Amino acid sequence: MVALQALYENDAVAHAVTAVCRRLAEQNELAGDSLDYAVKLVAAVIRDREAIDNEISSAAPSWPLTQMARVDKNVLRLAICEAFVDNAAVPARVAINEAIELTKTFGGESSTKFVNGVLATLADRRPGRPGTLP
Repeated sequence: MVALQALYENDAVAHAVTAVCRRLAEQNELAGDSLDYAVKLVAAVIRDREAIDNEISSAAPSWPLTQMARVDKNVLRLAICEAFVDNAAVPARVAINEAIELTKTFGGESSTKFVNGVLATLADRRPGRPGTLP
């Protein structure tokens, strides 16, 4: 949740994500390994944002990133980073389930179907190639 909030804030007002992560972690009483993982994940999304955004665009060609809801876009970024980038830190199925739960909590009425569809499309493109972007 902290990672999503940090990416959302960065997307909306371009605040430095590491500082935002630490502030949000303090507010949510997140510490230790959980904080370290959130900071690492956010840094990975920022580092690979162009490749991740290209993946989103290829899986949802009718929805330009500029028109996509910020929550949906950043949930997708997190899930793609966890499942397909950085040596697939999380199995795709787990990342998709986490993304759906975040979307149910923070997204709009149609967000869950949209996020699930994009991630399912990307997962289907990678049989036998988990953890890599093309």
